[in-house]
This record gives sequence, C-alpha cells and structure tokens, in this order.
Amino acid sequence: MPNTQPKYPQAEVHLTLTENAFEIMGTVQKALRRAGATKEELSQYSMDSMSSDYDNLIRQVHQWVTVL
Repeated sequence: MPNTQPKYPQAEVHLTLTENAFEIMGTVQKALRRAGATKEELSQYSMDSMSSDYDNLIRQVHQWVTVL
C-alpha cells in the first residue's frame, strides 16, 4: 500500500480480522461523520468501497481514514 495521507487522517479506526465488510464500512462511516465528512463524501466512500472486492474495501479504508 502506498504511504500516502488519508483524506481524513484525524478519523482513526481499529480493524480486526473478525470484522466483515459491513462492519468495517459502518465503523469507517461513523469515524468519518465524527471527523466532519459531508453527506456527499460519505456517499462517495460507500460507492468506492462497494465497487469491487474485499481487498478494494481495505484499500479504500486506508485512503479515507487512519487505521490503527
């Protein structure tokens, strides 16, 4: 994964191996809301995350928030 700054670095999430895709998306959306993301940005995150497979979802998480 490239070492780039996420769109919302102040939004931090913990991910575990037991979480499914929907749990991950919900956790990230909650963190984005708390960080001040707009409805349009939340919608864009959702569309980007669901546009492909699980690996894409994880890439999107890293592009949007800080993963701890």
